Amino acid sequence: MSTRLDKKFATLKKEGRSAFVTFITACDPDFEASFEVLKGLPGAGADVIELGMPFTDPMADGPAIQASSQRALKSGATLHKTLDLVRRFRQGDPETPIVLMGYYNPIYHMGVEAFLIAAKEAGVDGLIVVDLPPEEDDELCEPAMKAGLNFIRLATPTTDDRRLPAVLANTSGFVYYVSINGITGSASPEARDVAAAVARIKRHTDLPVAVGFGIRTPEQAASIAEAADGAVIGSTIVSAIASQLDGNGKLKSGGAAHVLALVSDLARGVHGARATAAE
Repeated sequence: MSTRLDKKFATLKKEGRSAFVTFITACDPDFEASFEVLKGLPGAGADVIELGMPFTDPMADGPAIQASSQRALKSGATLHKTLDLVRRFRQGDPETPIVLMGYYNPIYHMGVEAFLIAAKEAGVDGLIVVDLPPEEDDELCEPAMKAGLNFIRLATPTTDDRRLPAVLANTSGFVYYVSINGITGSASPEARDVAAAVARIKRHTDLPVAVGFGIRTPEQAASIAEAADGAVIGSTIVSAIASQLDGNGKLKSGGAAHVLALVSDLARGVHGARATAAE
């Protein structure tokens, strides 16, 4: 079965360009403000949207995304409200792939079967669950794939050739290569190192490889996009949202437009990369 993610990456490959994958946290700083940014992302150039599931202990995330999760939870965010965001988004956009990213705990508490039914019904296309290794695929990965959702796995600089086959065994949609060791937003990747890592992963899989962690500028995005099938940017966008909050923690008038203008700049970096390289 071909999913929205499969179709999107196939289309981009035909067009000879990389995917711009954006990340925001659901309900940051609240449901309505989050939806205002979310609905504007495709028009600003996002090809795929990762939507963070707010969680109290996001151990793989840096300060910016941790803070966004806390803001969301303070405003009353739940996994049900995250799915409501997707459902509302789908009313106006039936095509842009949405991947939920986060940790297993909220899904476990909701119940795997109930979650998968609700996620599929809402219009979710894939999952990235950072704290479930391949050894626990029967917990969520396999049921998710049976439900028609892509399960996207992370590979890192320390994932060697012996470990890669296990990581990739049940991966679908794309492979998310974490370009640096450590937490999100903590450093910037080197394009040369990324190109070598992507080439190594592609020796083991035909799936697209998207690269994230530490991409902050259009120039960095362009250099990564030249080497990979997609560039993932999260902390920079989440930080832009934080910069547009007033003293009460609400999004200022014009705040969403400010964030989406930044997203457009980053999109130009990603989408112009291979075209520039080909000239």
